[in-house]
Amino acid sequence: MKSTLLFVTFLFLGLQINAQLQSPEEFLGYEIGEQFSRHADVVNYFEQVAKNSPLVQYHTYGKTNERRPLTYAVISSEENLRNLEEIRNNHLGNTGIAEAEAKADKAIVWLSYNVHGNEASGTEAAMKTLYELITEKEDWLENTVVILDPSVNPDGRDRYINWYNQVKAEPYDPLQAAAEHHEPWPGGRPNHYLFDLNRDWAWATQVETQQRLKIYNQWMPHIHVDFHEQGINEPYYFAPAAEPFHEIITPFQREFQTEIGKNHAKYFDEEGWLFFTKERFDLLYPSYGDTYPTYMGAIGMTYEQAGHGRAGLGINTDEGYELTLKDRVAHHHTTGLSTIEVATKNIDALNTEFKKYFDNSGLEYKSYAVKGNPDKVASLKELLDKHEIKYQKATSGRLNGFNYTEGKTGRFNADENTLVINTNQPKGKMVNVLFEPTTTLTDSLTYDITAWSLPYAYGLEAVASTREVSSEENSTNAEISNKANPSGAGYVTKWNALQDAQFLAELLKENIKVRFSEIPFKSEGKEFERGSLILTKSDNRTNENFDETVVEIANKHQRQLIPANTSFAGSGPDFGSPEVKLINPPKVAVLKGKGTSSLNYGEIWHFFEQDLKYPLTSINTDYFKGINLTQFDVLIMPEGNYSDILDEDALNRVKDWVSNGGKLIAIGSAAKTFAGKDDFTLKENKSETKDSTATGNLIPYAQREREAAKDMITGSIIKTKLDNTHPMAFGYSDTYLSLKLSSDSYKLLDEGYNVAFIQKPEIVAGFVGNSAIKNLKNSLVFGEERMGSGSVIYMVDNPLFRAFWENGKLFFANSVFFVNNNKFRL
Repeated sequence: MKSTLLFVTFLFLGLQINAQLQSPEEFLGYEIGEQFSRHADVVNYFEQVAKNSPLVQYHTYGKTNERRPLTYAVISSEENLRNLEEIRNNHLGNTGIAEAEAKADKAIVWLSYNVHGNEASGTEAAMKTLYELITEKEDWLENTVVILDPSVNPDGRDRYINWYNQVKAEPYDPLQAAAEHHEPWPGGRPNHYLFDLNRDWAWATQVETQQRLKIYNQWMPHIHVDFHEQGINEPYYFAPAAEPFHEIITPFQREFQTEIGKNHAKYFDEEGWLFFTKERFDLLYPSYGDTYPTYMGAIGMTYEQAGHGRAGLGINTDEGYELTLKDRVAHHHTTGLSTIEVATKNIDALNTEFKKYFDNSGLEYKSYAVKGNPDKVASLKELLDKHEIKYQKATSGRLNGFNYTEGKTGRFNADENTLVINTNQPKGKMVNVLFEPTTTLTDSLTYDITAWSLPYAYGLEAVASTREVSSEENSTNAEISNKANPSGAGYVTKWNALQDAQFLAELLKENIKVRFSEIPFKSEGKEFERGSLILTKSDNRTNENFDETVVEIANKHQRQLIPANTSFAGSGPDFGSPEVKLINPPKVAVLKGKGTSSLNYGEIWHFFEQDLKYPLTSINTDYFKGINLTQFDVLIMPEGNYSDILDEDALNRVKDWVSNGGKLIAIGSAAKTFAGKDDFTLKENKSETKDSTATGNLIPYAQREREAAKDMITGSIIKTKLDNTHPMAFGYSDTYLSLKLSSDSYKLLDEGYNVAFIQKPEIVAGFVGNSAIKNLKNSLVFGEERMGSGSVIYMVDNPLFRAFWENGKLFFANSVFFVNNNKFRL
């Protein structure tokens, strides 16, 4: 009797819970696909499900720049959720990250939606998939843990949805010409700082990525799917991926992608839905939502649904049918469930092969040793910490291996600050991918850049050793604690890293007057290179708290101040020399809006707000022609097409402003605006091509794309020469490894300063087509030309690309603070 009563009680409670659990349609008040759901409504729905279902846990893992919550759900059986920590530890035991108490016997599947904000069908599908999992597919959850992130990019998603809801017709208009199918600049794709979060997994420059990686590293799933959308006329793309595959990817990872793809195909064929595989989306560049998990041992995949920001609630395609949001949701919903289904049927294989992946004994390079500027090494450590990659300090003095500086096998002298990253650690294969000197390419036609090795990106000397380098626990650097020297003439400090620019930026914001030397000098028995900062009591005599303020800021930024008892230099210029320039705290503006690259604008915006923390005024191109430029000292033009923005009158206004002391910085394709124009000395390098007008172009149709690769540069690292006596190159040696992103080429300046340039092209890593490399001979990378009392600075290669090319950032700071900057604004 008692047991019967207990059963009835539990049955009643179960029915009561199910009665409270609502479907997305019941909760939102509309059928999924009839409207776009605001992020707040999505969060509320997931909270409702977690509250009323014992199969779901819902967590917040962080906030976006615009304070929207970043969330994920963990979905599994009740018993699994009760033992979740044990399951997680057993799973991590396969990687070596944790000591397992028992054999791993569950599949871990992670589904990520809406990394691009205007690819918005993913989040709608996430709600539908969540509900069906816990109401119709409970048996799958007995041996599987599903982690579901409904919106990786809430800021971008809401930017898109808020715009769409404002402009759409009622009912929606499917005609391609309708306003609701044409997003305004910058679109909903990127995050707050207009970064593409699907290119940020490895570099982790954005808050969304940084916070997500903490959870990802706690789970290290077997399978990770990144849900996307593509053009309106492509149907649906799923695995297997296209070539090139990185050589680190295992046969099992390739084969399992195919198995999942065949399962998707079964469902798509049943419904009569078209799809394609093995094209476009390769597995090479390590910072995608498919490649990063792959290099962490997962089956990483991208799924691409037709639609994107153009599709809205429905749009007429070029193939004569209407593509609706309901269609898009149905397709993503199907592949999401299909992925989980395949995982549930292959538990043993997933766990066995996952464990094998973390055997790193077969890697060619056993250790990577890096040394150089301590600040740059510290920045590299910060990145490794984000990925929970281990490093130690070298104990060997002389090492042999591939020397990155020499580009060949040679010797490398380790010092007490040399960092060693071994590959005999759980994430050794990811270490291999991030540090390998060159990446093997099985196909030159790739989706992204082809070179990214961290020693090059951070400007560090390095060696890759086929033997494990002896090392020991890395000791913590002693904290710098400066003391005030009120009786002295001032303070001197070095200049050779971004951290020094951050220190300068805060000094200027606190109204501390700062000088820099254009010539090496000696003070207090110590030698200082060009660019070294000098803070004098004389310049700051009206500031009663000068010493205390300087010391406080220096300690905050961990900058070592050298107290100078006298302004009389031991050698080189004295502090009052004309060669020791007073820095004008510049008023800086940047163009944004139609015609500019939203990505490059975002990189600049992020650099000033997050790296330098220095004021930046954004000016929209819509009203640029009416702006009084005299209120600014620096104007930055991001990459873009300025033909409609800088007409003859606007260009003349800019020239007048520069001539009167303004400083114009043109990045990447923005330089084309001035090439060949009157009063500008910049000229394009024209490639030498054979005249085909007489014979016609006889290259077969099927070979045109591959033939075009001869003129391509796909994110390659190229050695450049530097004039490091020029202020733009202060803090650098006489060479710089530049990340070249396009085949654009400009002649060396006849008048002005060729600061970074290529004479005979030397490719360090990455793909460069045969024709493109020839056109780089005697070409400009960074340069300055004077116009009246002002300057135009050309940055042909973007030094702020995706905020990960750390060694380029000081060029940008130098251009803003040092180059032709000696007119003080009162």
